[in-house]
Amino acid sequence: MPKEIIVNSTLNEVRVAILENGNPAEIYVERAHSKNVAGNIYKGRVIKVLPGIQSAFVDVGLPKAAFLPAADVYVENGERVSFLESSLGGGERDIAEVELNGDANDEPKEIPPIEDMLKEGQEIIVQVAKESIGQKGARLTTHLTVPGRYIVLMPGYEHVGVSRKIEEDEERERLRKVLKNIKTPNMGIIARTVSAGHDEEELRADFDYLSRLWSKIREKMSAQSPHLIYEDHGLIFRILRDAATADVSKIVIDNKADFLKVKSFLREFLPDMHMEVALFTNDIPIFDYYNIEIEIGRILDKKVWLKSGGYIIIDQAEALTVIDVNTGKFVGKRNFEDTILKTNLESSKEIAWQLKLRNIGGIIIVDFIDMAKEENKQKVLKALENDMKNDRAKASVVNISPLWLVEITRKRVQESLSRTLSEACPYCEGRGLVKSKLTICYDILREVRRIAPFVRNKRILIEAHPDVVDLILDEEKQSLDEIELMMSVNVEAIPNDTLHIHDYEVTPIA
Repeated sequence: MPKEIIVNSTLNEVRVAILENGNPAEIYVERAHSKNVAGNIYKGRVIKVLPGIQSAFVDVGLPKAAFLPAADVYVENGERVSFLESSLGGGERDIAEVELNGDANDEPKEIPPIEDMLKEGQEIIVQVAKESIGQKGARLTTHLTVPGRYIVLMPGYEHVGVSRKIEEDEERERLRKVLKNIKTPNMGIIARTVSAGHDEEELRADFDYLSRLWSKIREKMSAQSPHLIYEDHGLIFRILRDAATADVSKIVIDNKADFLKVKSFLREFLPDMHMEVALFTNDIPIFDYYNIEIEIGRILDKKVWLKSGGYIIIDQAEALTVIDVNTGKFVGKRNFEDTILKTNLESSKEIAWQLKLRNIGGIIIVDFIDMAKEENKQKVLKALENDMKNDRAKASVVNISPLWLVEITRKRVQESLSRTLSEACPYCEGRGLVKSKLTICYDILREVRRIAPFVRNKRILIEAHPDVVDLILDEEKQSLDEIELMMSVNVEAIPNDTLHIHDYEVTPIA
């Protein structure tokens, strides 16, 4: 399907949307005060080794200490490496199948205890594998990788691998031979998905460029920690490197400086790409012109309507995302089973789309509408697997429970788009619920009863939201009269529309 890349670039924020058939399929946001750090290489200092969880905390100069699990600590000669994942932030999402000394069936070596590998105060070279998500600091690895256009360089390894997303056996074998021809000792290589169909000369040029880049990185490793040794490209150029495939016909940019940089970048690093690069000069904002802004607004909505009249509810928690499928307004035409099947199939396509669009990762549980026929269940499952094949992130349907709950995993290297664009409500603290007006009303009356015994024959002033005051003076007037009579106080309620519905003041007046 034809794709376009739309870039909205300002001084403080860069937004990139990838359109498929004119509709936003992926949206990325990077802000000046919270730049992407995934893929960056740092010289850090171990500040805490925790044998109980087989991990260490490392200071790399970020606001939060970063997290390094024992499984991601390099062992000399790469003995423990079985499968490597490149950690490229908004970029490379392929999982690369790496040969183990020519035998993919070798068992990984046992991981030594973290306390035997790292000591507090030790300096260490690390790469950010995952952004800081929620309250967690960034996740680190010492398996360093340097991404290029066609290959990923793995310094310190001898392994050669090919992206699993290249499925043709002949092409995989051809690429493996090419990589063995161009690699040098102590330098592993992974062929990325976009390398399919490209010849040895192109891959060798990429390898030579990455080798020179690695030499520059090594020169900076003597710096005092914490120190940034290598910073990955900014958002626009990561997208060009990792998402600009042959089916991308055009890139449109609304910033002239970035437009010129992109043209130069394409000439130097992606000469095989023949996409059109256009400068957007319309007075209408670029995301409005391409109807992307309205889609960004919808990303914060829990409910997503389907064309049939059904809908899905997307509920993100800290550890997982739950998606509920409902028939909604769709009543079907033939029978109940067909209505459910059509809703489930339509929602499958929408779920795959929304996971990409919202960049939701981790564990996802989908509660499809239960169906009586086993063949229909398999149809929905197969449709979901097919719909998720086009996702650049590694995503897979893992299991179906007896209650017809479908488990999905999707690789997560950074916060979802909705978490990037929003923050927890300061009143409900992310619960999505606030106290009702009646509950606030009763809280106020209880507070008046607490104060009244100490201020007999005096006034008590209530200030609250107008809706709460209306309740006190109307439906709860009898309760207020009872307090005044029993406690010998005079209570006055005054509306204050500057107060949030949760807030109130109960003040004794001398």
